[in-house]
Amino acid sequence: MEVLSERSSRVVSYAKLHRTSVRRSEGRFLVEGANAVESALATRRAQRILVREGDIERFAALVDSARTSGLPVEILSERAVAKLTEATTAPGVFAISALLDRSLQDVLDMSPGLLAVAVEPREPGNLGTLIRCADAMGAEAVILLGDSVDPHNGKCVRSSAGSVFHVPIVREREVAAGLATIRAAGISVLATAADGELSLDDADDVLAGRCAWMFGNEAHGLDDAVAGRADHRVSIPIRGRAESLNLAAAAAICLYASARVRASGPAGDGR
Repeated sequence: MEVLSERSSRVVSYAKLHRTSVRRSEGRFLVEGANAVESALATRRAQRILVREGDIERFAALVDSARTSGLPVEILSERAVAKLTEATTAPGVFAISALLDRSLQDVLDMSPGLLAVAVEPREPGNLGTLIRCADAMGAEAVILLGDSVDPHNGKCVRSSAGSVFHVPIVREREVAAGLATIRAAGISVLATAADGELSLDDADDVLAGRCAWMFGNEAHGLDDAVAGRADHRVSIPIRGRAESLNLAAAAAICLYASARVRASGPAGDGR
């Protein structure tokens, strides 16, 4: 069985997928770690998997799954793994996957009841956590508006723990146009704001309808003009002494509140 070295032309081409421009031009990205690779295989997005020579038995289930699906399995030397990994401790298994982008109209055609909307997120780890929260709370999609970090970024994919493959992800460059399209579909846009006119504690009636939670980026939050396009500005009650919450924490709280209300309604309790 051939073992690919760090000088292999294939390994060199896979390493180039760390660059956004290459991912975009080739329509594929590099997936790292067992959770993400398993999700790529389960959702039929994987095109091939790569395994460190000494870890074939450890990842036997993933190797068998790939081979059953007719996908190539390539073996990597230790140095080839070092060339491909972005993790502090290389997990030893990778996949090459097709890009995950969906169009906004495709998502809206599914009549979603809960969306997570991130406006110009810049930190890939926080975005990955947001995607993971959205997946866990049953959101039907994550919408990225404006100048966003690439959701196929390695740190984002790892932070999502495979959720990038389970929840549709949309990228829209125009913030105002994206929000207008969401609202035109009959979905209320909710903006998180420290001085919001509606407290999350009192928002159950709003959350019972179709909602899109809009979150600002880590450094600047939501621009006033963007927040002004929301149907409601919602504040998260802070009962301790912390001044604010970061993107991931705010998203987890708000999406959980929506999931709780949705679960208690007719669809959730069987009425």
